[in-house]
Amino acid sequence: MTEQTEGKVIFWSLRQKFVDSDDDIPEDAQQVMYYSLAIGHHVGMIDCLNTELVCPLSGYQSWVNAIPEGEAQRKLQGLITFGEINIDSTHTNMLALALDVFAKDSNSPYCEWSSTLIRLLGEIQREPAIYLIVKRCL
Repeated sequence: MTEQTEGKVIFWSLRQKFVDSDDDIPEDAQQVMYYSLAIGHHVGMIDCLNTELVCPLSGYQSWVNAIPEGEAQRKLQGLITFGEINIDSTHTNMLALALDVFAKDSNSPYCEWSSTLIRLLGEIQREPAIYLIVKRCL
């Protein structure tokens, strides 16, 4: 089975959002809209996703299997089980610690992926509004 037919895993980062509206919003109502956005309601919101990492599904599964059993492996295995996972500020330390050994080993087949993910986790740590969406694409 080739990489094209077996599927891939894509890591996207959500770094910004914008409001999609052709309507002129009265000044009084703007404050209500901004408050709604601040508390997490998505009123006409469009997410801006950036592709950060793409890897073959089989390589991703091997990478996850190489991680010692525990919460980090369980979190990343969720992609295989559910087809999609989110990684946010509550996952940064756990995942970075589990991936550090691969990132420091230039001979590891997972060095580049681990280094990229650790860099992204650092960005999330510095700006908790950023998060990753990881999706299995067939």
